[in-house]
Amino acid sequence: MNEMPKKKEITPGENLAKQIIEQYHPKSVADMQDALKDIFGPMFEAMLQGEMNSHLGYESNDHGAKSTDNRRNGYTNKKVRTSAGEVEIKVPRDRASSFEPKLVPKRQKDVSGIEEKVLAMYARGMSQRDIADTIEDIYGFEISHEMVSQITDCVLDEFNDWQNRPLKRMYTFLFVDCMYVTIRKEYESKNYAVYTILGYDIDGQKDILGLWLNESESKHTWMQIFDELKGRGVEDVLFICMDGVSGLEDGAKAIFKDVVVQRCIVHLIRNSIKYVPSKDYKKFIQSIKKVYRAPSLTASRKAFEQFCQEWSQYPGAVDVWKRNFNHIEQLFDYGSAVRKVMYTTNAVESINSSFRKVTKKGAFPNENALLKLLYLRITELYKKWNGSKVQNWAMVRNQLATNDKIKARIEKYEHLI
Repeated sequence: MNEMPKKKEITPGENLAKQIIEQYHPKSVADMQDALKDIFGPMFEAMLQGEMNSHLGYESNDHGAKSTDNRRNGYTNKKVRTSAGEVEIKVPRDRASSFEPKLVPKRQKDVSGIEEKVLAMYARGMSQRDIADTIEDIYGFEISHEMVSQITDCVLDEFNDWQNRPLKRMYTFLFVDCMYVTIRKEYESKNYAVYTILGYDIDGQKDILGLWLNESESKHTWMQIFDELKGRGVEDVLFICMDGVSGLEDGAKAIFKDVVVQRCIVHLIRNSIKYVPSKDYKKFIQSIKKVYRAPSLTASRKAFEQFCQEWSQYPGAVDVWKRNFNHIEQLFDYGSAVRKVMYTTNAVESINSSFRKVTKKGAFPNENALLKLLYLRITELYKKWNGSKVQNWAMVRNQLATNDKIKARIEKYEHLI
């Protein structure tokens, strides 16, 4: 006996589609969007009522004893933008004004994902005009340059919270670097230095500690920055690697008295080859590498003597290294894995390289326009890092532990994590 074929079960989506077609009789895509708008409103309101029930701890028709004095207090009318267009909804209120809806936050009017797309485009360096044009091309409606600015301005509070957030109590390494950008001030354009500080914590996790804008460099400015870090919870730093920033070393040691400040070897190479003809660049760099990559301090000193003799015809280049040879000597107080981390600011320079990709469009109208762009770029970097540790960190920690004083400093804070 042949079995009767099973009747296909109608899915909830198919059932809903059937009801929409039967009730609205759509003849076009526009008709479908209008139907969806009618559905989105009651759906949002039902979900918001669920959030309010959870917030108060009872449902709207519950007449029993309540565990709170807070009560419902009517509704606020609100228009939100959805993928089907604008929808007017009623958002429930409570007497204590403590209800913070998660579905449609108080200041959010766009639930279509457009805000996220605008922020993503801004983070990639697109101008407000280009963003507005792109949104119109994709979604078929116009948004003004002012609206783009308002959307991107929403990250300023987030940036301020990030810039002032509490930091770890100890960092093993800090890397300092700067880049220059142009900001329009009244009727003139000025170059500003943007300083970025990258930190490695005890576990080898990377974090950008903050951004600072300055018109000039000085010991006083750097004392203020490091004092700010201390105010945000940083108590100890083992090493700071930097370019030859004026006042940084004195400023750092005034706040973190035991810190070792290391000049970036790569920057010293760049400074010294200014005095060397281009035909000799390769040979000159190979020669100085024998100095800072030597297996021991004794070997490094011997290689440096040979270097000075070999390149004596370029006294300007040799003098750069003579004035900074103490920064090579102190490298050999630590193991090779530690030296590899501390002798260059390449780690933070790669961050500034990412910044330059989105700041090359020209002068910024104000400081906030620059800061919100850089902050959005930083959020992209955090996603890319995804909490990964610095390469070969286990060996770095082992070599740091061979120094009894450093080991004690690390253990003091490791037990507090």
